[in-house]
Amino acid sequence: MTDPVTDPAISADFPATGRIAFQGEPGAYSHEACRGARPDMQALPCATFEDTVEACRSGAADLAMLPVENSTYGRVADIHHLLPESGLHIVDETFVRVHISLLGLPGVRLDEITQAMSHTVLLGQCRDFLRRHDIRTVTGADTAGSAAHVARAGQRHLGALASPLAGEIYGLDRLADEIEDRQNNTTRFLIMSRRPDHSRRPDREGRDRMLTSFVFRVRNIPAALYKAMGGFATNGVNMTKLESYMVNGVFTATQFYADIEGHPEDPPVARALEELRYFTSTLTILGVYPADPLRTRQTPAEG
Repeated sequence: MTDPVTDPAISADFPATGRIAFQGEPGAYSHEACRGARPDMQALPCATFEDTVEACRSGAADLAMLPVENSTYGRVADIHHLLPESGLHIVDETFVRVHISLLGLPGVRLDEITQAMSHTVLLGQCRDFLRRHDIRTVTGADTAGSAAHVARAGQRHLGALASPLAGEIYGLDRLADEIEDRQNNTTRFLIMSRRPDHSRRPDREGRDRMLTSFVFRVRNIPAALYKAMGGFATNGVNMTKLESYMVNGVFTATQFYADIEGHPEDPPVARALEELRYFTSTLTILGVYPADPLRTRQTPAEG
């Protein structure tokens, strides 16, 4: 848990607000991530990812919570394009297990629900449950917004698929819990700040493994990516993620996003990054931060 007043990553430039911004309505899974990772801070809902970033950048919030990937559906669209241009820095990661509840008006029974509203992605994660109970789907703008709509509409036959937190916020009953088809569905979030924090290191027991995230573009020479990656192999640096995506819709302009284990000041990491710089036209460190403990607790069946 961090203190917004003393956290070196978020102090300076603006007075501390004690707020962390997220995209979505109150009760969204991003809101749940805020409550879990920063329970001492006030969660600030924003309409879009761009608004979330701007809330942090402008000083309206100290931190921003951004989802980057889901174990079932892969990376979150647009986030990897947004991160390098945001001017913000990654200071933490957190994982949220996507537990889905069927929510209904107070006093409604499960057998009264004939329709369930939610975001398309969530509707697709509960097919077995919905089919067993003969419940038709209704597409909503988002999960928490669907719960809010059900609360306002007052229709006993209409339920919402959302987080238990959304049920708590909008005064709905939880008619069924953990109804998702895949029990390992997990979303990874990054916590962003206006200032980087490279001060942390693993403790003596080896806990709090450090991660470094960066984006780069390789030089236009043969086998540039292969050569650039060689430095991590020869220096024994574990790369946990490498993704590519087009820049500005041009097929010949490719940017890479990578996560590695270690700190840029660790000698093996420093050597690998130095070799990477030789083969790249741009290299930007997005953040240096502790690995979420869930990384070490995961089993292959959960990954």
